[in-house]
Amino acid sequence: MSWPNFFTFLRLLLTPLLTIFFINHHFTLATFVFLLAGVTDALDGFLARRLNQKSRLGACLDPIADKILLSTSFVLLSWGGYIPSWLAVVVLSRDIFILLGALLLFLFDVSFEVKPSLLGKLTTLTQIITILAVLINIQWPYLYLLRQILFYLTLGLTLASGLQYTLKGYQMFR
Repeated sequence: MSWPNFFTFLRLLLTPLLTIFFINHHFTLATFVFLLAGVTDALDGFLARRLNQKSRLGACLDPIADKILLSTSFVLLSWGGYIPSWLAVVVLSRDIFILLGALLLFLFDVSFEVKPSLLGKLTTLTQIITILAVLINIQWPYLYLLRQILFYLTLGLTLASGLQYTLKGYQMFR
């Protein structure tokens, strides 16, 4: 197994651990696990490029691992009342639409490459920063204004990237 795929699998394995820590109110451990998962996201892409170990498996698994980690985190934080539910709904809806779009392309035998756009990467990074800020804020509640700014920045980028992927998918069908 390549190092990039190892880090992607590690991110998948860290998500249930994050969930357990969060549900049991071990927020410091949950923050550490989420931070580690975020680092694996940066590492897998960097190593794939640096070591020339890009693979089709990694190209498919990486965004799935991201979506599982981020969706789980947004649901947990919304369920706990730490982020507005509308933000979790928007993030989850975008991810579901992207996955459904990819499924439709596959079912209609439209060839496509699983490659995130720059806006999609920026959206993922902003979502990670937002979750991390909220997890830190649960323990040290001094980030109220930053949190609010991150909520709306995440909302805007999530909607913009969702629209971009929708338009790109629509063009592929034509």
